Amino acid sequence: MATFTSTSPGTLEPCKHVVVRRCRPPPPPLPWIRSRRSHGLTARARVQPAATVVEAPVVGVSAAEDGDVVRRLQNGPDVRGVALEGETGRAVDLTPLAVEAIAASFGEWLREEVGARAGEEHRVSVGRDPRLSGPRLGAALFAGLARAGCSVFDMGLATTPACFMSTVLPRFSYDASIMMTASHLPYTRNGLKFFTKRGGLTSTDVEKICDAAARKYAAHKISGSDDQRATTPPVVMRVDLMSAYAQHLRDIITHHVAHPTHHDTPLTGFKVVVNAGNGCGGFFARDVLDKLGADTAGSLHLDPDGAFPNHMPNPEDPTAMSLTRDAVLARGADLGVVFDTDVDRSGVVDAAGAAINGDRLIALMSAIVLDEHPGTTVVTDARASEGLTRFIESRGGRHCLYRVGYRNVIDKGVQLNNDGVETHLMMETTGHGAVKENYFLDDGAYMVVKIIIEMVRMKLAGLEGGVGSLIMDLEEPVESELLRMNILGEPKYAKQRGVQAVEAFKEYIQEDKLSGWELDDCGDCSVGEGCLVDTNDHPIDVDAYMYR
Repeated sequence: MATFTSTSPGTLEPCKHVVVRRCRPPPPPLPWIRSRRSHGLTARARVQPAATVVEAPVVGVSAAEDGDVVRRLQNGPDVRGVALEGETGRAVDLTPLAVEAIAASFGEWLREEVGARAGEEHRVSVGRDPRLSGPRLGAALFAGLARAGCSVFDMGLATTPACFMSTVLPRFSYDASIMMTASHLPYTRNGLKFFTKRGGLTSTDVEKICDAAARKYAAHKISGSDDQRATTPPVVMRVDLMSAYAQHLRDIITHHVAHPTHHDTPLTGFKVVVNAGNGCGGFFARDVLDKLGADTAGSLHLDPDGAFPNHMPNPEDPTAMSLTRDAVLARGADLGVVFDTDVDRSGVVDAAGAAINGDRLIALMSAIVLDEHPGTTVVTDARASEGLTRFIESRGGRHCLYRVGYRNVIDKGVQLNNDGVETHLMMETTGHGAVKENYFLDDGAYMVVKIIIEMVRMKLAGLEGGVGSLIMDLEEPVESELLRMNILGEPKYAKQRGVQAVEAFKEYIQEDKLSGWELDDCGDCSVGEGCLVDTNDHPIDVDAYMYR
């Protein structure tokens, strides 16, 4: 793989060296069933398959079974699998061969979707998180894209939102982008997220890509030859996208704060603690906050480490939030920030040390967005509490509860806007959040940017209490429980068994066999039947069965 370095897409310099939801059953994280109590009990249940996936059997295997190894890597709109040995009962299934087949199929899909251009190759950027499997799988990814006739631009360590922004930032404007990450999952996992200029791919798009990749994979396994592999090392151009993306975020803060005395350093006098969890989020402290004048001393785990030695980068992780809380209180900081591995999710800690994630983060973002766009609709997944609904409505907003899955929530917001229903915020309780003004992109850093802007504005206006004061009237559940369950049996039947389990649970509650529990509908949001039936003329793709 011939590698070049570039500070902008148009200037290339040689390196000093040469480096070598309806979808098929994926192997997702363990399923969950959650219950909350607040003014009576409300039941929520969602089950997705958690199944053991194996590499191709040694003998007697059919092409279909070989292909299923790749098909099961699909996880809704993403691809995820085991990339390194070390998990009990889980074989490595996200192999270089599988990644190369998926990358080549994505390149072919892109050519069909965007259309061929005479004499030009489609330009695709690639970023990755610091996982140990990244370099090896990255080489396979480059090879697959090159085999499909794409020009490849390597961004190196990047964030998922930055990958999408590489398709729209003026100096880059690539046709598509792929991020190699498995988000908050263990270091042994890895995966792929796909973008075009229109945003993230849907589950249906990824299913088509994985189907095509499965055929390539099966053909290679049967032939045992290298015919489908790239015959020459691909030419890969290195680009510095993250500097441009950090500048983009800084510009947003300086523009919207419009500080009366120090416009270019509006965070002077503020202390902010960033916990990147050794993922990709360290840039936010160094290249965004520090350059705007903030004091980020006391920040945690900023250096990338693919083994994630301290804790998993995850705003839902109790250890991550607890360590951040301690650092905020020790430093007397105005704000703490927690990012997940690839920075498409975030959570914060206020000056009093209160963790703001889940319903609290949605409430905080709702308060900010409703102040900017009175009366707007807020879309969340159906795990959100009744207290959050009342919080949004008390500020003049409308709350649309929808299916679990960040793409489901975001796509519902897009659909509502297309139907003439003003919808500026879409958030899942896991911390995925998107706003209309930012390409409907789930960007954890952009969410924090909006919170920081509000924090500075409140200080300039002489308001006390910091951003935590904006959600003091949020009614929270008395109790919240998270249960994870394995679905036993053959992987290809796992999703069907999961649906059966949820339906049985629904009937159990409807028959009043569980005292104090009840099913709740979604309210007036074009969705009925416990968040399962979409009554729009053109229902969007879904990949979840969910009852609130």
